[in-house]
Order: sequence, then C-alpha cells, then structure tokens
Amino acid sequence: MTSLRFLTAGESHGQALTVIVEGLPAGLPLTAEYIDRDLRRRQGGYGRSRRQQIEEDHAELLAGVRHGLTLGSPVSLLIRNRVWEEWREVMQVEPYQGRVTKVTRLRPGHADLVGAMKYGFDDARNVLERASARETAARVAVGAVCRRLLEEFGIAVHSHTVAIGPVEAPPWEGEPDWEAVEASPVRCADPAASEAMVKAIDAAREAGDTLGGVFEVWATGVPIGLGSYVHWDRKLDGRLAQAVMSIHAVKGVEIGGGFALTRVPGSQAHDVILPPGEWRGRPWRRATNRAGGLEGGVSNGEPIVVRGALKPIATLSNPLPSVDLHTAQEIRAHYERSDVCTVPAAGVIAEAMVCIVLAQALLEKFGGDSLDETKRNYESYLRTVGPRHPLD
Repeated sequence: MTSLRFLTAGESHGQALTVIVEGLPAGLPLTAEYIDRDLRRRQGGYGRSRRQQIEEDHAELLAGVRHGLTLGSPVSLLIRNRVWEEWREVMQVEPYQGRVTKVTRLRPGHADLVGAMKYGFDDARNVLERASARETAARVAVGAVCRRLLEEFGIAVHSHTVAIGPVEAPPWEGEPDWEAVEASPVRCADPAASEAMVKAIDAAREAGDTLGGVFEVWATGVPIGLGSYVHWDRKLDGRLAQAVMSIHAVKGVEIGGGFALTRVPGSQAHDVILPPGEWRGRPWRRATNRAGGLEGGVSNGEPIVVRGALKPIATLSNPLPSVDLHTAQEIRAHYERSDVCTVPAAGVIAEAMVCIVLAQALLEKFGGDSLDETKRNYESYLRTVGPRHPLD
C-alpha cells in the first residue's frame, strides 16, 4: 500500500478548505459526524474571535467512503467557509474588473513581508489568506480521520493547556484528567489555574494585546517499535517535533522532560527498565517516563508526551508599529479580526498533527490494504515483543 499522506487547499476567506487523504486502509469505519467533533473542539476555548461562532465547521465527505467504510481509495473532504458570501468579490477566482483594495500595512510576526518578497506580491492579502491559521481546520479534519484509525489499535490522543501567559498550571501526577480538561474554558484541568488563565486573557483583551502559552499532548497505548533509529528522517521524535512545530505560532517543542533534563545529572534523567511482566497489555514498562515515550527515535511503549510553546497572536487590536509595503513609510500594522489567545485550540490542532504522524508510523510498521490485514499484522507483531529467551 502507499504511505499515508495528505494535501490541503483553500484560503481563509475563500469558498472552502479542501483535503485529500491517501493511504488509508479499506474497511475503516468513518463518518462526517466523527470528524465534526474535533472541528468543534478546535473552535472552542476562551479567547477566540467571533469568527469561531460564525463558522460552525462541518466536514463533507465527498469520496473514498461508502456506507460508512473507507474504500482504500483517496478520501476527499470539504469544509465550507461560512464567511464566503461577504468576501465573494475580494476572493473570487475569476478576474476582477473593479478596484482592488490592497493590504499593504505589514504585520510584525506574520508572513506578510516574507511572503510578499518570496512570491513577488504587491498585496499582502495574497499571503495572509493562505498563511492564516484557518488552514488548521483542514489539518484537524485529517487528524480526526487518523484518530479513527488509531482507535482501532487502542491508541488515544489527548491534550491540555499547561500555561497561558504568566499563569502556569501545577504539574499533574500521572495522566491528566481529560474530562476535567474538556470541561474547562481554557482546557486546563486545574480549576484554580483555569480561572486565573481566563482572567489573564480578559486583561490582555482590555489592553488590546494577546497571550501565548504552552500545551501538552499525550498519546497512550502506542506500541513499542514505531519509528526507527536508522536514519534521521525516520526518527519518530523528530517527525513529531516537526509536525507540532509546523502549527502556526509554535516556537518551541519538547519531548518528555525536554529542556528540564539539562538541569539534572544522568542518574535522574533516564527511565529505569522494570522486570518484565504484563502491565496494561505491555510486557515492558519503566519506573518513570522522562523520555516521553521515545528512545532513539522509536516508541518504547510508554505514553508519548509532546509539548508546544505558542507565541502570542501577532494580530493585535492595538496594532504594533510597522511599515507600508508600497511606500516603506512608518504606519500602524494592519488589523484583521483576531483571537486574543489560541492556546486551548492549539492543543487540539497538535493532537491532530500527532495523530497524523502516529497513523503514518503505524501503517509503515504494519502495512495492510484493509483494516483487517493491518490488525492481523499488528497482533502478530505484539506476540514477538516480550523478553528474548536464548532458545527463541
């Protein structure tokens, strides 16, 4: 079978976002309602803009699924932009005969300047429409499809907010309470920290400012042996880091203990391997999980833990000083309706990217043109991952 891959297309204020996903095995149960659940979660979170109330994202399955099951052929998805009618003339595909109002007020922190220079544009609208985080709705749809596959193998992916601005939640002992996370307006399980984060967002909004923060993704049930140490581009930790770093405004990624491990001696940085024994269906386990479920670029059976650092949104209602693309004169940056804080939503997007990478790695390891074939390969492999005896 081909490797799992996807492409997205579409602009922030265009007609729709489109997606093609190739490489899924046949026979995977999949519905639009299942995908919509994650699309709604992406639109939530305290600090989002009014657009998230307008859109009500919905995925239309156009191809690759019949009677609720994938066919093994490419899956095609469509997510319509509800704001299209208001932007029809500005974003129409056909040649426009009227006068075009160009965006020339460059925004620090966005792709406006670099995109205009790279592609030779005299209108930053051509850049910001595709560089917009609206594109992540398409990625979340792909991630939901991949989540559906991972569920068939007992793999679950969740996220929670660790920090927003100066407010940091106290560390959890073990796996976070995911129900409490989803009940929080900022997707933080700690009630006191959640309340303080909401207040910090309110203060930033009043000041015409924005806030960033840190989110954390957990993937549990991942079998030992996904990824590889033999080449740099096959290392699973590197692939996860690249995927999470590709999310808009992410400026840092950590696996497991991350940078904190640099401040302790080796005796406190590594995870002791415990004697073999079945534990939650796994023959091997560790006393700790400082490695974040990955060693040598390979999953080790422990939960995979990835953190992302999200910078504050670059579009401010009280715009920063900048320059004009045409005249180079000093002006205030362009302002387009924007969020105050997207850390809760970024966690959901990061879940999607982790799901995509894990689904790719799982299919690389176990193959199969149908779900049943992939499951047979998976179950056969699991019978081989116990202790190695001399006579085996």
